[in-house]
Amino acid sequence: MRVYGISGLIFLFLFYTLAYSENIKEPCVAGTFYPDDPGELSLMIDTYLKKADPKQSTAEIFALISPHAGYGYSGEVAAFGYKLIKDRPYKTVVILGTSHRYSFSGASVYPQGAFKTPLGLVTVDSEFAGKLLGNDPEIIFAAQAFKEEHSVEVQLPFLQKTLVDFKIVPLVLGDCTLSTCKRLASLLNKAIGERKDVLVIVSTDMYHGYDYDEADKVDNLTLNAISSLDAEALYYGLRDQNLQLCGGFGAVTLLMLAKSLGYDKITLLKHRNSAEVTGNKKKGIWTVGYASCAVSQPKEGERGMLNKSQRKRLLEIARSSIEKYLKTGKILELTEPDPFLSKDMGAFVTLNKKGELRGCIGNLIGSKALYLTIRDMAVAAATEDPRFSRVELTELKDINIEISVLSPMERIDNPDKIKLGVHGVLVRNGFRSGVFLPQVATETGWSKEEFMSNLCQHKAGLAPDAWKDKETEIYIFSAEVFSEKELK
Repeated sequence: MRVYGISGLIFLFLFYTLAYSENIKEPCVAGTFYPDDPGELSLMIDTYLKKADPKQSTAEIFALISPHAGYGYSGEVAAFGYKLIKDRPYKTVVILGTSHRYSFSGASVYPQGAFKTPLGLVTVDSEFAGKLLGNDPEIIFAAQAFKEEHSVEVQLPFLQKTLVDFKIVPLVLGDCTLSTCKRLASLLNKAIGERKDVLVIVSTDMYHGYDYDEADKVDNLTLNAISSLDAEALYYGLRDQNLQLCGGFGAVTLLMLAKSLGYDKITLLKHRNSAEVTGNKKKGIWTVGYASCAVSQPKEGERGMLNKSQRKRLLEIARSSIEKYLKTGKILELTEPDPFLSKDMGAFVTLNKKGELRGCIGNLIGSKALYLTIRDMAVAAATEDPRFSRVELTELKDINIEISVLSPMERIDNPDKIKLGVHGVLVRNGFRSGVFLPQVATETGWSKEEFMSNLCQHKAGLAPDAWKDKETEIYIFSAEVFSEKELK
């Protein structure tokens, strides 16, 4: 056991105090952008939150787009987003700020320590930040990017007033290529994984200029581009200066990230500009636009298992896999970063040519990653369905691919629980079994009696009324069905 004298203890105290203080980011704009008095600041934010009335309630909010001007101008707009996430159990908040004073390329990630505001310290999630650093030459820690930057800082007091027990991952983005945004989104995707306690905030203002009418027009165009979830269109619109976001590269990164993780709903909560705040809408007056948006998934009952981009990706994999195999006889080698598409899930791939079935093969039980199941079942549907000849490469252009992604099987003890058009059904008796997908009932118009009788007789090789036998096992499942024809 070590024993220190008084002088040694004083030295250690000073050493650790200095070491810790070096990792504390002092505020830059307290007293200018927002009050530096804790009581005044707290009351101001409480007032904004009380007044805000966001017209949205959703089960899962992934991100906010929030302004970063002085609170007197943009605080009321920002409050719409923060009121929506108040008291939710987020543990990590990733803030994508933008560099206003330091010129550099790429993104700077603050690695450790804490940020200070008049309301106290906010700790940096060093473990999460560490997953972003050391992987890309343009994603680094550049201390100068944070030295006088306000875009991250102005979000912190709102977070301190609306969340508890959270850490932050502060980023400041400089000039970014589309490729840089893609790589940053990919790193964030991997760091988040399947966590549901991560919130992303893009800190950005909108139009900057001297024309109120132009401000409204440009902001509407920009908001339309954001709501479309088209990251490339937003990026090039910003480059061409048809659209305006001072934190635009953070927004582009967010759109890529959100789509990759299955968040495909963007809601505008509040929009206004500085001319509306001051009441001076004359030309020649400097005007800045502010918006608060929420990125989320639709409410339960309104969404399926997959979003549009995930469906498109699976259809692309199915077609590419068939084409590769028909041309070379080899299986397509691929990896897929989307965590949901990497889950073990059952699925069927159905091929239709000019409205006629051309092949259908599936796997009821998820024994491998969904994207690999789709790859393998697509090839099997084209080449192994015993009812049809092998698909020829020349006819592939005329084939519409349909995918059915299956939920886990649930055994039921009463056929009354079957909902035609909603449930697929598997019957099993001894070594005989058969399955109908949910869409069979819709396509045939069968009654439940007809559906079950045909399933037993023609698919399982059982007596038509075997489904009424207590020895026959009945399983139900749901399927999310989509095709190339629908998504064109």
